[in-house]
Amino acid sequence: MSALLEVSGVSVSFDGFKAINNLSFEIGASELRAIIGPNGAGKTTFMDIVTGKTKPDEGNVIWSENNISLLKLSESQIARAGVGRKFQRPTVFEDQTVRENLAMALKNDRAPWAVLFYRKTQQGGERIEAIAEEVGLTNHLTRTAGELSHGQKQWLEIGMLLAQDPRLLLVDEPAAGMTPTERDHTTDILKEAAKTRAVVVVEHDMDFVRKLGCKVTVLHEGSVLAEGSLDHVTANQDVIDVYLGR
Repeated sequence: MSALLEVSGVSVSFDGFKAINNLSFEIGASELRAIIGPNGAGKTTFMDIVTGKTKPDEGNVIWSENNISLLKLSESQIARAGVGRKFQRPTVFEDQTVRENLAMALKNDRAPWAVLFYRKTQQGGERIEAIAEEVGLTNHLTRTAGELSHGQKQWLEIGMLLAQDPRLLLVDEPAAGMTPTERDHTTDILKEAAKTRAVVVVEHDMDFVRKLGCKVTVLHEGSVLAEGSLDHVTANQDVIDVYLGR
């Protein structure tokens, strides 16, 4: 299986501090992966590099079957190439309904004229219904996003990302601040999404990672310390020393 995303030998320093140190990482086209590690391990910087927010000092970031270098693309070009990112805090349009939020996110022609003359299409409507069902918001389509619970806003934002049809979804601490029921549902959403795309979840919550039931990459001081199942990495003495033993 060829990798959808391949990061190799990537390093980046900020004011002499090496945030990412000779990092190599790859993920397949439909794979769920969790990234864990202590604060300052480089998890956020890793996502910043993949999405083009930060340019590394050295290394390569290669995307898709066409072997495109993401380092040569801008943030917006990377997003259009199929990399979607969800930050920890949900950013939804609070005054718009759930349906309107999803409609705005749908992958349409973004040229100014096209946006101006955008017409609601049956296809778009069906896609919105399908995404709402996938994230569990079918009964909330007419509610304004501001009325939703914290967990529901997180699902809406995941839905808005799915509406853009990314091939890779980067999700930052989705379980934070959720009720146990909401967390279980979030697990289901991410597992379902990973059947048709690559999903990378950065998470601190070990119970949540265990429920994802996927391969885990442990970062420490900007490079991969261990990789494998959660049981495999949590039994690793180095991982215990730097992360779990605290």
